[in-house]
Amino acid sequence: MAVRFLNWSMKHPQEGQQLELECVNNNSDNGVSWIRLDKYSNLHFIVYISKISSTTFPGNKGPPSEFEVSKQGSSYRLVVKNFRAQDQGIYFCIAIIYPMLHFSTGQPAFFPVTTKAAPTTPATTTPSSQATKKDNSQQSPDAGTSSKNTLNSICEVFLWVRVAGTCLLLLTAITITIMLCQNQTFPC
Repeated sequence: MAVRFLNWSMKHPQEGQQLELECVNNNSDNGVSWIRLDKYSNLHFIVYISKISSTTFPGNKGPPSEFEVSKQGSSYRLVVKNFRAQDQGIYFCIAIIYPMLHFSTGQPAFFPVTTKAAPTTPATTTPSSQATKKDNSQQSPDAGTSSKNTLNSICEVFLWVRVAGTCLLLLTAITITIMLCQNQTFPC
């Protein structure tokens, strides 16, 4: 299973734009659930689409006005009609392929990052600043180790955040599956 932008040339959605996502699932007879992992690692259940195109939204309510869903063959589509900041995240689809729960690859959907260069002012050279430059150039060979350790620590934090988010995603999917089985939405 894989989730991707329906428009293959899209890199980042723009605010107010219609975002179209597709989940291709050739192995499921039970449909798929769409979920979103936001930038704070919170999971949001969006919709369940059955193999006969019936849908279940949170709270068993009708479809929210901001989403549109459809099924065409093995393609399950989700449309966010007016993409906003709160819609940013990584989108996944989940399917039960007996006896296991399968997760798609995630499709990040975030606004493009824009950066502005900081204004620069010319520095005045004084004898003391020249001495500082000289002192810095005489660093020990171990001076770069500190920056490498900092980079490794930052990478480890990001790795653990992703692991925690994945665990939370799995827990949510299991909870949704249990709720669907109890409601007898599909046979378990």
